[in-house]
Amino acid sequence: MTTLRLLLVDDHPVVRTGLAGMLAAEDDIEVVGEAGDGDEAVTVAGRLRPDVVLMDLRMPRVDGAEATKLILEADPNAKILVLTTYDTDTDIVRAVEAGAAGYLLKDTPRAELAEAIRAAHRGETVLAPPVAARLVRKLRAPASPQLTPREREVLAAVATGRSNAEIAAALHIGEATVKTHLLRVFAKLGVDDRTAAVTTAYARGILTPPPLT
Repeated sequence: MTTLRLLLVDDHPVVRTGLAGMLAAEDDIEVVGEAGDGDEAVTVAGRLRPDVVLMDLRMPRVDGAEATKLILEADPNAKILVLTTYDTDTDIVRAVEAGAAGYLLKDTPRAELAEAIRAAHRGETVLAPPVAARLVRKLRAPASPQLTPREREVLAAVATGRSNAEIAAALHIGEATVKTHLLRVFAKLGVDDRTAAVTTAYARGILTPPPLT
């Protein structure tokens, strides 16, 4: 069994200790490092290259949203899952715009948290229900952009973490065609990347987020 390497980022040592203890029961998740603020998170993530970073938002020096942005600039393939007490519109949107793969609240049960970490590692977008509801209110446009059935298929496949090559094989189309569909989706949704496209599609009701299991 492949072990998923996790970096914990939170400015409260007791929280990091509690999370490490909670996740110790998961045989496929190993906490390989910790950081007490966003600045340290960027340094440690660059050194350890964890599979997933579990990121708090409000921290001294460099906050979680800025750290998320900096980590992704250094490693665009990094998977960063926000875990925070705060579910305000501003916090959520900043984290999503920074490129976070998901946004969970600290009252998330252990089993759901573990599964969300696995889902983020697979490239899926994970949103706690209250967060998804806030994004709907914040981002829903008066009229959602109309995607073609094929564009919707491609975007739904992106939401499951598939690569362009995997989507092309599944839909029996060329990889260049997948890229073309994605560029059209980005333009219609007003976004610049895959994560933002999926998150915006969830928020506008174009796609339905999968339930945490």
